[in-house]
Amino acid sequence: MVERAFADAIATQGIVPGTGAYARAMVHVHRSRGCPTIEVFRGIFPDNEAQAQAANLTFERSYQGAIGRAGLVPAPGVMEALDDLRDAGVKVCLTTGFSRAMLGGVLEALGWSGKVDLALSPEDTGRGRPMPDMVLAAVLRLGIEDVRQVAVAGDSESDMICGRRAGASVVAGVLTGVHSRERLLKGGATHLVGSVADLPALLLGGRPLQPTAASASAL
Repeated sequence: MVERAFADAIATQGIVPGTGAYARAMVHVHRSRGCPTIEVFRGIFPDNEAQAQAANLTFERSYQGAIGRAGLVPAPGVMEALDDLRDAGVKVCLTTGFSRAMLGGVLEALGWSGKVDLALSPEDTGRGRPMPDMVLAAVLRLGIEDVRQVAVAGDSESDMICGRRAGASVVAGVLTGVHSRERLLKGGATHLVGSVADLPALLLGGRPLQPTAASASAL
């Protein structure tokens, strides 16, 4: 769904499937996953801010339209994982590269408004991934005393870089997402998990946990 929206957005700016320019643009999209979507388009159209903004607007319309038609279904085990973490006293923050408006739509489609303690977009903090701002903002807003009590989980290299820059003690690469094991390790993953459903076992380990923050990414 996300890849389709990126492709639609790029095509509206004259970069169409079957061309070398399209192939290069989609490689850039894949490499940049996890970063703010507007920054992805700025990388594709580095000398034309208006074009980047227009592509980003098309991306948002395309993705929101896809949600409206097909809805969103969380991956197996994700809902249970969120419940297990919060039952153990772990505060959960969802971070994304989407705009604030799109993040709200995703939360509504998933029915997650009551499942997470906080949800942040780059607009809320000034900079998106791979900068550490969203994780550090979560630490402040959730009242976490020490960044070493933070775990960051994500499926992109930029998630891993963000977590390491923020000082999180656990930076978990999720293998069911966009980037390979090698890319996640290159980004600085301290752990690898098969899916988000494996996070409670990694973080709780059968022991009571001190009040902690877990930051999971979307996009």
